[in-house]
Amino acid sequence: MTKGFNINKEHLKINIKGFVQGLGFRPFIVRLARRHQQKGWVANTNSGITIDIEGLPEHQQDFIDSLNNQLPPFAKIESLTITRLPQADFDDFRIKASTADGTQSAFVLPDIATCPDCIRDISDPASRYYQYPFTSCCHCGPRYSIMTRQPYDRSRTGMAAFHICRECGQDYQAINNRRFHAQTIACPNCGPSLSLLDESGNFLAEKHDALITAIDLLRAGKIVAIKGIGGYQLLVDATNRHAVERLRLRKHRPQKPFALMVADLATAQQLCMINALEQEALSSASAPIVLLNAKPIATDVGATSVAPTSAVAPGSNLLGIMLPYSPLHHLLLNKDIVAQPLHTLVATSGNRQNEPICINAQQALTRLAGIADYFLTHNRPILRPLDDSIVRLINDKITVLRRARGYTPLPITLKTAMPDTLAVGGQLKNTIAVSHGPHIILSQHLGDLDSEATQQQFQSTLTDLQDFYQIAPTRIMHDLHSGYVSSRFAANSGTQTVPVQHHYAHSLSCMAEHGLEPPALGISWDGSGLGTDNTLWGGEFLLINQQGFERYAHFAPFLLPGGHKAIQEPRRAALGLLYEIFADRVFDRKDLPFSAQELNLLQSALSRQLNCPRTTSAGRLFDAVASLLGLCHINHYEGQAAMALEMSAALSASGQHYDFHIKHEAAIVIDWKITLEQLLDDIPHSPVELIACKFHNTLAEIILAIARRAGQKTVILSGGCFQNTYLTANAAKRLKSSGFDVYCHEKIPPNDGGLALGQLYAAKYIG
Repeated sequence: MTKGFNINKEHLKINIKGFVQGLGFRPFIVRLARRHQQKGWVANTNSGITIDIEGLPEHQQDFIDSLNNQLPPFAKIESLTITRLPQADFDDFRIKASTADGTQSAFVLPDIATCPDCIRDISDPASRYYQYPFTSCCHCGPRYSIMTRQPYDRSRTGMAAFHICRECGQDYQAINNRRFHAQTIACPNCGPSLSLLDESGNFLAEKHDALITAIDLLRAGKIVAIKGIGGYQLLVDATNRHAVERLRLRKHRPQKPFALMVADLATAQQLCMINALEQEALSSASAPIVLLNAKPIATDVGATSVAPTSAVAPGSNLLGIMLPYSPLHHLLLNKDIVAQPLHTLVATSGNRQNEPICINAQQALTRLAGIADYFLTHNRPILRPLDDSIVRLINDKITVLRRARGYTPLPITLKTAMPDTLAVGGQLKNTIAVSHGPHIILSQHLGDLDSEATQQQFQSTLTDLQDFYQIAPTRIMHDLHSGYVSSRFAANSGTQTVPVQHHYAHSLSCMAEHGLEPPALGISWDGSGLGTDNTLWGGEFLLINQQGFERYAHFAPFLLPGGHKAIQEPRRAALGLLYEIFADRVFDRKDLPFSAQELNLLQSALSRQLNCPRTTSAGRLFDAVASLLGLCHINHYEGQAAMALEMSAALSASGQHYDFHIKHEAAIVIDWKITLEQLLDDIPHSPVELIACKFHNTLAEIILAIARRAGQKTVILSGGCFQNTYLTANAAKRLKSSGFDVYCHEKIPPNDGGLALGQLYAAKYIG
């Protein structure tokens, strides 16, 4: 008889898929097995976790119950299968070496903000992790940004070159230590270290001296580029107006708001109004930038003041706030390190305009030359760029507007599996997506595909996603616009391609997020996207069915003088609207914000319809009204005019709205001419805030009116216009009170950052 053989023991193999790697799951299983008197082993695999347990059946049931009910933070079991095996007579329970065969898991953890225990360690003089900027444990630290491949082990991360010292080895082997089998474990004796460089790349200081000097430089008003979790950030002291304006000048960012990193939640609360959901988002493991309503005190002089809003966030009542999410950030803002600590930093992406974020010193020294004065860098590799994510409270839900660090690569799970498929997104706010069985993995935010550097990052991310998940796409989904860089890539790929109409993809992205199937009414409003009739759409009501969609309704089209230039100049969209009503008589007006020479050229172009495409865009309607109200004639960044209009509307509590007409043609057409005429009549007599409010209310009434006509109970709100909190909440409230089931974005951006997900979801219905 085999030694230890017990006829009452059973041997079970448990295979688990889900979020079970990179969060201390194997140590959790070891402790669980010993608590419930089980022998055997646990190992990471490409597809998840495999566990062999051997013991008494009643103890095994307790083990499985605890496994399901006492998971570590961030862990999630998607599937669990149990197989009964012959008795093996294990001697103990241990962690076995990972196996790298089989299907790759879709469940890879994003980077996790520093946990409270590690924050205490770096603040405790008695800890060997005291003031160490790369402290982490099983519950926090970099994950996706440093992984080379699966399964998750140190040898497959950017930590592979750092050999664990004796003390870290003891922590790594201690079963009751939270760093038991923590793959990113490191300390000052064996882990990554800081270096401070000047603008020419000359070495100035290292380790703690580099940190202290960098703080002093920031306090002196210098611009310091630091290597963070997913890439470089450009930092300046937010209380130093001259430093903030210098960064704005050097980054060629005259008006777009900067984000702020604040030392703690108390500082954030002094600057902004924060409700429970916003506070939860700020303090979450994802640690995004949260767009918050600023308090008037934010511009007061005092210990927690920042530079005036005109410097940090000109023309906006919102501040983008984030808390420190890495030990390095915590140390930069730690009041115990220097006599005059920093408490608030401007923290913006380490890149040039329209370029991807830098991830290594060579990129930073080259691309940030002329912007950064100094570089606080380190020798832990970043393997993929991950910008800071951005969220905002919209319709009482935290909504992701830019999805990157902390959220990528969390998958969307479908009800059924799909063949390997790739979607390449749009031109702006590009992301790409791959299907992996019943899961869709959306890439991190890549940016606008206008620059060569971003196009190179687009190509690199395509390769990375396919290699990381070991998929071989049989077809590529892309936007209908053949001129997009992403569409051109698809056309030249040699793989089967399937075009997906832009606004259909917007609606499907929201449906995919919520696991919805047709039929539905998709209300898709944005700046523009190519329609099936080869014109510019953007104010669309689509009846979505199992075969595709029908264009049910849209705004009446108008001309955009100058084409693409009208996106940058809301005054041109306003002129296009006025021209639809008054024709050449519009040029008799004395209030047009153009020079006489410009008006001569524009009149000629409009009368001859030269470079004046027609559009149904809701986004351009927002721009036009903002210009007519004198809020914004030139956009210095995308969405500036629309945001100004939204902020004005929020200052009024009026329930009034303008009239509109609905015409029945091939598709229903919403005629906005009477709306505009009434709005123009209001301008001399009413406050701008009231007019902006009435305009928003009118749009919400239009949405309700068309939804009632369409007769479809499920309504989807998607597209960049639904980043507008006032519009979205107003429309959703009206729809819900009338019995509609309304779905808005939460985890996936409503803007073009969600297009790739919608394109991939379309593969189920259009080919």
